[in-house]
Amino acid sequence: MTEGSTESARTVLVVEDEPTINRAVTDRLRAEGFRAVQAHDGPAAVAAFEEHHPDLVVLDVMLPGFDGLEVCRRIQAVRPVPVLMLTARDEETDLLVGLGVGADDYMTKPFSMREVVARVRALLRRVDRAEALAASGGPTHLDAAGLVIDVRTRRVSVGGEVVHLTPLEFDLLCALATEPGTVRTREVLMREVWGWGDASGTRTLDSHVKALRAKIGADRVRTVHGVGYALEVGP
Repeated sequence: MTEGSTESARTVLVVEDEPTINRAVTDRLRAEGFRAVQAHDGPAAVAAFEEHHPDLVVLDVMLPGFDGLEVCRRIQAVRPVPVLMLTARDEETDLLVGLGVGADDYMTKPFSMREVVARVRALLRRVDRAEALAASGGPTHLDAAGLVIDVRTRRVSVGGEVVHLTPLEFDLLCALATEPGTVRTREVLMREVWGWGDASGTRTLDSHVKALRAKIGADRVRTVHGVGYALEVGP
């Protein structure tokens, strides 16, 4: 068992209707020390989420009953939880829809079990960092030209209207807000938000920026081509 002592308290819900894939992912997560539980369709996924209170969900898009997008909507309405979506398709529209309903990361089939474990660990590290930041005693409130971020309650409002962000969108916004008006490189954002040591996931980053802009306003996040992004704080 790898890192069993550090992962044993973590529960991962694996939702996949293909028995072979579900079993392979579940077995690998258990071998790595996670507590893994299974569901094979949409209704069973929501029921398992309510019963087991997982720390993370690995979720296939195409499911019987109702699809993974609907599962994601329903579980995120109960409480924010990291979601790693699995799909047989690799189209940007599918990616953006998944991010829009609360997914944090996206993997296209076929994938390696090693990569699944790496993504799961990276998402859980991000949650741990966010909780540590909220408890650190550092700045907990930012008001930048009508964009208000409350780190302690993880609430965001724009022009007085509350905006619902996914857990990862909130963390991305906080990473940009640590230096308002300053360009933050792709490498820095990938490391701080996703826990990745390089910029290999820039497509994921760019897609999340698109989703974030749709919620807080396209003009609030400036692109610096070839470098990264900056949170605009001007009027």
